[in-house]
Formats: sequence, structure tokens, C-alpha cells
Amino acid sequence: MGREERFPVWEAALGAGVAAAFAAGLVGVYLSMPDSDYSFLKLPRNLEELQILTGHLENYTSDYTLQVLVGYCAVYIFMQTFMIPGTIFMSLLAGALFGQLRGVALVVFAATAGASSCYFLSKMIGKPLVFSLWPDKLSFFQKQVAKRREKLLNYMLFLRVTPTLPNTFINLASPIVDVPYHTFLLGTLIGLIPAAYVTVRVSFYLKIRCLSACCPALWFFLVVLIYQFCSFFPYCHSFRLELL
Repeated sequence: MGREERFPVWEAALGAGVAAAFAAGLVGVYLSMPDSDYSFLKLPRNLEELQILTGHLENYTSDYTLQVLVGYCAVYIFMQTFMIPGTIFMSLLAGALFGQLRGVALVVFAATAGASSCYFLSKMIGKPLVFSLWPDKLSFFQKQVAKRREKLLNYMLFLRVTPTLPNTFINLASPIVDVPYHTFLLGTLIGLIPAAYVTVRVSFYLKIRCLSACCPALWFFLVVLIYQFCSFFPYCHSFRLELL
């Protein structure tokens, strides 16, 4: 039993290979950019760092749109695949660099691709990790999936729209509890739209406002969040009734 719970060498090599492929893609994007000082290229940890990064990247986005786009997607998908915190700032960055409509589309695409990558990686090597980190959540999730097999897409949409279970856990555990990929894909693609819209909308507002005006920004965030909740309340309420 102990031997089965450990990670085989080939599984560790596979994970390292996926990480190396993402790293090679980022290096390729970096080498295609013009010579300059790129010390500002780091994952932002707060709104001030996000504004600094946005200010620098705006100059490159107009002239090197493809490179910035590929680099953004590679970083976002890499972070989603390997459960690295900070994708909220990447979502905010999309709105500031690419505008509202394109920003929402980009975030939904990158988040769905990253979740899919995490799904397949977990399908191959993730079972020991999920069993060791979330045994209780996994047991609960497995029972719910078996119980709602006939309306599984509705349940996956409910999980994505509401904070019932963490998205990271859903990405990792879905292949283990036999959630079909097409159901996982549709639930993720549709269910992430409200959160993507909120973050991109907030980032667009922060772009045209000074960061010192944090109260109006927070007020705007709350207004948009309430609007999204009201839009999805009838939908979510029906699923909550099913869970009771």
C-alpha cells in the first residue's frame, strides 16, 4: 500500500517534463522580445505592483501583441496547471492590457486551458496527492458526483459559480472521481465567465482611476459582484435546493 501511494519515477519525470515545456515556451517568448531591461517582469503581489507591471507591458503590447499574448497565456496556464497562487492578478492584468471584451475572453480561455491541463495531469499522476491533501473532500465529492450522474453538468456549473469547493480541488479531483472531460470542460468554460467578468471589469476601472482612490474601486467591485450574484441567484438557488 505504501508503495502505491508514493510517486513513481515516471510520474515525477512527466510532471517535470510538462513544467520544462512551459519554461521553454516562456524562454522562446523572452528571446523574441527586443533588448531591454525586463527586471519589472515578475508576478505582482499587490495592486501597486500590478499597476507598475501594466504600465511597462502596455508599451510592448501595442508593438509585440503576439509575444505578450503568448507569454500571458503560458504563464496563466502554467500557474493553473501547477496550482500556483496569484491567478487573480493575472486576470486583473488581462483587463488592463487588452480591454474588457478581449480581457474576459482571454481570461476564460486561459483559465479553462489551465484547468484542463491540471485535469489531465491529475488523471495521470494526481491521485496520491489528492488522497493525501483532501481525503474528506474527495469522499464528499465522489458521493455527490455519483448521486448526480444524470445531471452532472448542472452540478459542475453550480460548483464553478459558487464557492462550495475550491477550484483547485475541482481541477485535481474531477478525473479521479470519473467526471467526464466534456462535462468538466463545459462546466468550467461557462462557470468561470462571471468571475472573469468581475475581475476584468475591476481591472479596467483601476486602469482609468488612480490607485489611491481605493474606496470607489472597492465600491464598484461590490456593485458588480452583487449584480452578478443577482443574475445567477435563481440558477444557483435551484441547485442549493437539490443539495438539501
